[in-house]
Amino acid sequence: MAVLGRVPLLWVSVLGTFCSAVFVSAEMWKETEVSSEAWGYVEVRSNAFMFWWLYYADNPTKQFTNLPLVMWLQGGPGASGCGYGNFEEIGPFDAALKPRNTTWIQAASLLFVDNPVGSGFSYTNSTTAFAKDLATVSADMMVLLKEFFKYKPEFQKIPFYIFSESYGGKMAAAVSLEIYKAIQAEEINCKFAGVALGDAWISPVDSVLSWGPYLYSTSLLDEEGFAEVSDSAKQVSDAVSRGEYKEATELWSRLEDVIEKNTDGVNFYNILTKDSPLTNELNFESPILEKLYLRHVNPLQKGNLDELMNGPIREHLNIIPDAVIWGAQASEVFINMEGDFMKPAIDTVDQLLAAGINVTVYNGQLDLIVDTVGQENWVKKLKWPQLNQFLKQKWKALRLSPTSIETAAFYKVRENFAFYWILKAGHMVPSDEGEMALKMLRMVTDQEP
Repeated sequence: MAVLGRVPLLWVSVLGTFCSAVFVSAEMWKETEVSSEAWGYVEVRSNAFMFWWLYYADNPTKQFTNLPLVMWLQGGPGASGCGYGNFEEIGPFDAALKPRNTTWIQAASLLFVDNPVGSGFSYTNSTTAFAKDLATVSADMMVLLKEFFKYKPEFQKIPFYIFSESYGGKMAAAVSLEIYKAIQAEEINCKFAGVALGDAWISPVDSVLSWGPYLYSTSLLDEEGFAEVSDSAKQVSDAVSRGEYKEATELWSRLEDVIEKNTDGVNFYNILTKDSPLTNELNFESPILEKLYLRHVNPLQKGNLDELMNGPIREHLNIIPDAVIWGAQASEVFINMEGDFMKPAIDTVDQLLAAGINVTVYNGQLDLIVDTVGQENWVKKLKWPQLNQFLKQKWKALRLSPTSIETAAFYKVRENFAFYWILKAGHMVPSDEGEMALKMLRMVTDQEP
């Protein structure tokens, strides 16, 4: 087994009474010399501790100061970026602790954060400290980021991007807007350069309404099944229109049941694979939320990854409190965010574009839960003045190298908005198409045309 021989960093913050300021004494800031990693905790609210893990860029010809900093936000809500995103997608090692050829540290320093509080190694000491909405999620992240850039000044002048996946995209959009506001108010010292929304849950209703047409067009629904799925999707849409978001969540779960029944268990994360039958391992008060959790969060922290994080990685980090088990509070994170699930965030993206923030949308061709058609549909609802010109623009084909014959993706860029269609990828683009994801990262961060 490979050994990750690095030196840990421990970081604890103390909040002011009204969370309007952060005070950190020298005694509470402990750091040792590190070569390529750092990690620690920030107390973002009373009884709420957020875990972060930084990898410095590792490039044979460039120093980390000449490459961007990328923060990765996982979905769920409740999934772990420090676990899944790190070891299953873009970190330097895979879940077997073998070096990853397509790791993003070749092109950027990587900051993984277990977010919202309670995800991964992040934890709370109180059942009332879990986030219930995007406003709290964003406020918590701002506490962490202000601390990070304060105590890691070497990153203050480096271009800073947020890349995200699934529900992490919804959170990334909200956090990006708060970063912009904090920069304008001179409350944070960083060089924010843009946000990338990967297979992002920006407009749940647009995803839901496109499931039927997408599955029918790929021969995964017959006409009768298409009609049944379409009827269930309309019920979700009607509930969202009424502002009944918890009801819409329940109807969303029932719609997924309808899809599974009619498609013989299609996988919501890659339509070319078969979904595993749900196993009831938890004791939710709500069977509907339990089913959603088992479909969309539980698979991201089971099996080898669970053993890795609670075994060798826990030992390597050497700062995880004894009472904290990786992923143990994920179900509580998911339950507490229930009221936020079906709310749209299109307006947040519009505000980012209006502020001049670079926004990238990227999506896997084979994803169902956030299918590309649904993404295109919410993009068409933007109030961005350049939208019509963007839509009229012809996309360009991307190949992995000048000698490649096969098309790996398509993309379009107009001013500060870009869209990447990633072929042969499902929901987890970097996991499915690692080379193309790395190429996209370099393009978004202006490292190649």
